[in-house]
Amino acid sequence: MNVKIKKIASTAAAIALFAGAAHAETVLTMNSWLPPTHPQVSELFVPWAADIERVTEGRVKINILPAPLGPPPASFDIAKNGIADIAYAVHGYSPGRFKTSVLAEMPFLSDDAVATSVAFWRVQDAMLKDAGEYDGVKLLTVFTHGPGEIFSREPIETAEDVAGQKIRIGSTVAHDIASELGAVPVEGPSSKAYELLSQGVADGIFFPFETVTFFSLEDILDYGYTVEGGLYNSAMYVVMNEAKWNSIAPEDQALIEPLLGEAFARRAGEMWNAADAAGLAQMDGKIEIKAATEEEVAALKERLAPIVADRIEQVSATGIDGQAAYDMLLAEIEKVEAEE
Repeated sequence: MNVKIKKIASTAAAIALFAGAAHAETVLTMNSWLPPTHPQVSELFVPWAADIERVTEGRVKINILPAPLGPPPASFDIAKNGIADIAYAVHGYSPGRFKTSVLAEMPFLSDDAVATSVAFWRVQDAMLKDAGEYDGVKLLTVFTHGPGEIFSREPIETAEDVAGQKIRIGSTVAHDIASELGAVPVEGPSSKAYELLSQGVADGIFFPFETVTFFSLEDILDYGYTVEGGLYNSAMYVVMNEAKWNSIAPEDQALIEPLLGEAFARRAGEMWNAADAAGLAQMDGKIEIKAATEEEVAALKERLAPIVADRIEQVSATGIDGQAAYDMLLAEIEKVEAEE
């Protein structure tokens, strides 16, 4: 009888252990609006998700959805309200919602996406978090794409040649820069770029190198104009539903944390650098690119200085010292660039 009882107890313990293990597995849904083949998905989010599964020994997994649950501007609320567990987007797709991220959208920051992304995270973590713009979610990271340049169907010898053209933009700073140059800004997410250009809604676009070729815009665009440090940038975020994060076991949270924040931002920057290099190479013979001279860059810096000053004031309106945050951003970019 004792043997039978021991067998029953052993079986019950095994069942309980199996049930506990099954219960411990957490599958997080990630909303994604970029095509699965886009490098930000295939070369950043997919391997990052695999690393989270690896470090937690399969207890936490991420399921990247093949189709979005809403348009890009809805991404933050999709995560905050638990429609999906994780979401990402460009800050500029939600004008007015994020005021501090404009620092990472400024012109002439760097040609290195690692430098801008890591610096952006450091400033966010040290200063910008006090603005409370991510209340209600777990901020996984912030980062930027590579330097944004000008591309058009029409010849561009100087930045002023976009005057009168309809230019697709993706951030508030890019909007103001286009307007200052005499262009007509056209709003729209990157995923709609081909549609906007092919239908004549836009004549040109502000984009990094990678995105032009990923969306096959080299078939439509003929000319490009590049500026050292980029004419603008796009700031992006990745967030997670706060309650879902809190439901993960503390020991697994501790394993996941090293894959977030600065490490995630650096990883994003490396992906963008590689993708931009490939995109630029793919443009060869298809898009005629003119690089701005030192004199042209100096003139642009002077012309766009009021936009920079206005955005610094915008950050200060949140209670953050905007000038100090901007100065820190530039200093951190310089530090990261010096690493290489």
